[in-house]
Amino acid sequence: MPLEAVEARRLYRQVADQLRALIDSGEYAVGNRLPTERELAEQLKVSRPTVREALIALEVEGRLRIRVGSGIYVIEPAGAVPSFPAAAVMEGPFELLRAREFLEGAIAEQAARVAKREDIARIDASLTAMENVEHPGELSMVHDRAFHVAVAGSLGNAVLVRVVGELFDQRLNPYFAQLAHYFENPASWRAALDEHRAVRDAIVACDGDRARDAMRDHLAKSQKRFAQNFGTETGAAPAAGKGRATRTATKPASPKRASGKQAAAGRSRRS
Repeated sequence: MPLEAVEARRLYRQVADQLRALIDSGEYAVGNRLPTERELAEQLKVSRPTVREALIALEVEGRLRIRVGSGIYVIEPAGAVPSFPAAAVMEGPFELLRAREFLEGAIAEQAARVAKREDIARIDASLTAMENVEHPGELSMVHDRAFHVAVAGSLGNAVLVRVVGELFDQRLNPYFAQLAHYFENPASWRAALDEHRAVRDAIVACDGDRARDAMRDHLAKSQKRFAQNFGTETGAAPAAGKGRATRTATKPASPKRASGKQAAAGRSRRS
């Protein structure tokens, strides 16, 4: 028998697979309301962001409907379940934002040490464009991306520019787009714009520590905005199926956290 490639499934995909199996088995029938995010997280011994990523994945598949202020309901798929070729390896929204928080924080720190006048001009141009665009919308994402790429571009490293751009472009994946649908609005855009300005001001002040912290703060707050309560915690009851998720669900493995030390970056003078 030929060997098959071993696939390391992301934790949120494991949770989604378990919930999907419970739906397919009739544990949660069409029309039933699932336990709340908090209850699912407690039963499955995973974080609430992991549960949210799993629920969003199932909503994109057409298996669930999240009704803000009411609950999470099983629905009848409208036709064939959509198939995403990269679904098995598609990063979850929170996973992406955490990666960006780490990487772009370090980039902003170095940008404050080496950015030149022309780099600041590109950063300022993107901020001006962000101030004069409606959000949510395609143009707002274009200018938001331009800001993050401009900060990375000040380091003069094409690889970092490409990586930052590609990570930002993951916002276009169906899971991230569906999550953003619930929480992005003009108020969240104004808050994000202020956070971008804080990064810019720290870079102009040549304050690496402040630039790093401002970028990390921005991306951490982005995670908090996407983790806001759907309004489904109060009054939500378990589905009227055979039992609760833990009855047939296998406890997922706990996520591992990476650790390490950042190397100190050498200081360069702005020319």
